[in-house]
Amino acid sequence: MEQRHLGRTGLRVSRIALGTLTWGRDTDEHDAADQLKVFWESGGTLVDTADVYADGGAEYLLGQLMEDLVPRRDLVIATKAGSVPDPDRRFDGSRGHLLAALDSSLERLGTDYVDLWQVHAFDPATPLDETLQALDIAVSTGRARYVGVSNFSGWQLAKAATWQLAAPVSRTRLASTQMEYSLLQRGVEREVLPGALDLGVGLLPTSPLGRGVLTGKYRHATPPDSRGASPHLAAFVAPYLDDAASRIVDAVATAADGLAVTPLQVALAWVRDRPGVAAPIVGARNAQQLTAALSVEALSLPDEIYRALDDVSEPVHHYPDQDWSTL
Repeated sequence: MEQRHLGRTGLRVSRIALGTLTWGRDTDEHDAADQLKVFWESGGTLVDTADVYADGGAEYLLGQLMEDLVPRRDLVIATKAGSVPDPDRRFDGSRGHLLAALDSSLERLGTDYVDLWQVHAFDPATPLDETLQALDIAVSTGRARYVGVSNFSGWQLAKAATWQLAAPVSRTRLASTQMEYSLLQRGVEREVLPGALDLGVGLLPTSPLGRGVLTGKYRHATPPDSRGASPHLAAFVAPYLDDAASRIVDAVATAADGLAVTPLQVALAWVRDRPGVAAPIVGARNAQQLTAALSVEALSLPDEIYRALDDVSEPVHHYPDQDWSTL
C-alpha cells in the first residue's frame, strides 16, 4: 500500500487507516485478529483507536493482537483521549485527565509509546494552552511520538496550531486533525481543510463511507447485520438515510457501474485523493469487508467522474466561506 507523510512531518502512514470503533463490542477478538492480519499483509500501517472505544476494550484487544499476531514495530498506533462518559461534561481536556488517560492507554495497548496521540474533542471548560501543554509533555517524555486533534472546528484548529508555533517553550507541532469527511459530509471543506493545508496538518477522515451509507447497502432496506441495525450505532447511521443522501448514493452507484467497480471503492477513492487527506479511517465488521475496502488501492477515479461526484455532492458555501464571491 502507498505510504504518505502525515502533514508536514516525517511520519509516514499507509493511505488507508484501520479503525477500531467497534472492536471489543460488535467486533470480537477473532474478527479483529482477521482484520488486523489482512490489513498488515496488505501493507497497512496506521491503526486508529481511542480510550473510550468499548470503554477501553478496543485498545486492550489491539494490544493483545500486537503481542501475539503483528509486530508492534510494523504498526503506526494512533489513539485519542478527552472524551468522558459523563452526562454533565462530555469532554475533559485538562492536563491531569489527558496524561492519566494516556498512561492508561499505554497500559492497555501494552506499549511504551503511541505513534500519534490525539485530543478527542475541544473542551471549552479548559484553557486551550493547558490542553496543549499535555501534548508537549507526552512528546517530551517519550509517551507519544506525534500529536494531533480530533473534532476541532476551523478556528479551534487554527488557534491550537498558532499557540504551538508562538509558545516559546513548545517544540510540539500538530501532525493531524481527525474529522468526518465523505461525499455525504463535506463540511470540513469550509474552514478545517483549508486551515489544515495552510498549517501543514494532515487530515484523517473518519466515516469516509458516509457511515456505511455510500456502499449502497441501505438503498432499499436496512440489512439486519449492518451498523444501521445495531442498537449501539443505529442513531449514528440514521442522519444519512434521507433524500439528499439518496441522490448522492445513486450517483456513486452509477459511477461504480460505469467503472465496473463497487460503490464502496468509488466513495473511498474520492475521499482518499482529496487535497490534504493523509489517510481515510475505515472500520469494518469483518475481514471480508475490510478486504473489499483495501481493494481501492488499485483504483484512481477518472477526472470526469471525480468532477461529477463533486457536483452532485457540492455543499452550499456562503459568505464568509471560501469562494463565496463566486456564488
